Amino acid sequence: MTVLARLWRLITTPYEPDEQFTGFLERAVTQTTDRAEVTVAVLSAAESRSRFGGDLAKHGIQPVFLRITNRAPESVRLQFVTIDPRYFTPLEAAAANHFSIARRLSAFGAMGWLFLPLFALVPLKLVTAWLANGRMDDVFAASGFRLGPIRPGEMAEGFVFTTLDLGTKAVHVKLSEIGEILRSLTHASATPPVDLMFTIPVPGIAADFLDHDFTGIHAAAEAEPCDVPQLVARLQALPATTQNATGSRAGDPVNLVLIGDFDMLLAAFAARWDASETISLATCWKTVRAFLLGSNYRYSPVSPLHLFQRVQDMALQRTRHSINERLHLRLWQTPLTFEEKPVWVGQVSRDIGVRFTTRAWNLTTHRIDPNVDESRDYVIEDLLQAGRVAAAGYVDGVGPCPATAPKRNLTGDPYHTDGRRAVIQLSARRTA
Repeated sequence: MTVLARLWRLITTPYEPDEQFTGFLERAVTQTTDRAEVTVAVLSAAESRSRFGGDLAKHGIQPVFLRITNRAPESVRLQFVTIDPRYFTPLEAAAANHFSIARRLSAFGAMGWLFLPLFALVPLKLVTAWLANGRMDDVFAASGFRLGPIRPGEMAEGFVFTTLDLGTKAVHVKLSEIGEILRSLTHASATPPVDLMFTIPVPGIAADFLDHDFTGIHAAAEAEPCDVPQLVARLQALPATTQNATGSRAGDPVNLVLIGDFDMLLAAFAARWDASETISLATCWKTVRAFLLGSNYRYSPVSPLHLFQRVQDMALQRTRHSINERLHLRLWQTPLTFEEKPVWVGQVSRDIGVRFTTRAWNLTTHRIDPNVDESRDYVIEDLLQAGRVAAAGYVDGVGPCPATAPKRNLTGDPYHTDGRRAVIQLSARRTA
C-alpha cells in the first residue's frame, strides 16, 4: 500500500465487509425431519470479521447462520430465545461495532500535530465515519434472520447474533407452527414444535480433546459389553480415586460415570459447560492474568490427573464470576460399553477459592469445596434440566468418609463423601 493510500485510509473511515463470504458453511450441519430442514453454521472470530467487517468477538457477539425450509402444512416461526435468551438484534450488534467518531478524531488529532494542514480534513473524517456506520447498519439489517412466519414450502435464511462461545456451540432450534399456537390458546390438541439441538465445533481455542482419537483409546477387541448387573459390578470395582503420574498417591474421588458416545457428551454439556484449553505458555499466561485480576477465563486449562495410567481424556468446566469459582470435571473413557455406548468415568469438584501450597509449581492451588457429593449431584440436576438424561442412579465404589474424618486429594484439600458414584445414561435427544 502506497503512502498516499495509507494516508487516505487514515483520513477516511473505510468499512469493507465481504457479504459474499461463505467459508463458514464448510462446517455447517443439517438436520431433516418430515416438517422441516434446518442448516446451522457458527462463525469463528476471523470469519465474523470477514463477513461483517468488524470485530464482533471483541464485543462478545457471535453470528449463527440458519437456513430453514418449512415442510409443514402450516406456517412456522423460529423462536430466537431458545437459541440464545440474550441474543442481539441486527442493529444492536451493528451499534456495538460502530466506528467511534470521537476516538478516531483523537487519533487523527495526534497525527495532526505532525501534519497541521490535515486538520482541514477533519469534516471528511466525520462524514466518512457517519457513512460507514450507516453502511454497517444496512449490512447487519440485511443479513439478520427475519422475524415472522415461514410459509409452507418456503425457505428462510440469515444470521442470529448470539453471545460468544468458543470450542463448541450448542444451538437449540425450535420452530412453532402458527396454527399450533392458536390451538394451544383454545386448549385444542396441538402438534409438538420442531425441536432440534445442534452441537457445532467452532475454531478459536485449543480444546484439550481436539487432537484426541477417542476411537483409538481402546481397541475393538478390548470392549467389554455389560448388562446392568455386570455394569454395576465393574463400576464398583473401578479405582476409588485419581492418582499422580507415578500412581503412588491418591487424588480426588472418581465420583461420576457417563454412558454415551463422544458426540452425546458434547451435546449434553455444550450449552452450559466449556472446554478446557491445552496447557501452553499462552494459556498459562491467560490463567495467571485471570488469577491476578480476579477475572473470568472460561477455557482455562485444568491440571492433569491420572487414571488407568493416563491423564484425563477430556475436561469440562463451568465458571462463574472469576477463574477461582468454577466446577470442573475430568473424564476417562473405559473399555466398558452399555447398550453399545462407551462408558466414561470421571471426577467432578467445585473450586471455591485459592490457597497457598508447596505442592504446585506456582505455590498456589484452587481450594475445592469439601462436599464433593454436591458437585456430583449438580451434574445430574444440570443434565436433567437440559433434558439429556435417559436414566440415572448411584453405585458404590468411592468409599465413604465423613466430614469429621475427611480424606485429602493430591494438593492436600480435604473432602468428604457418602462413597457413591453417580451413573448417568445420556439421551441422544432432549427428553423429559
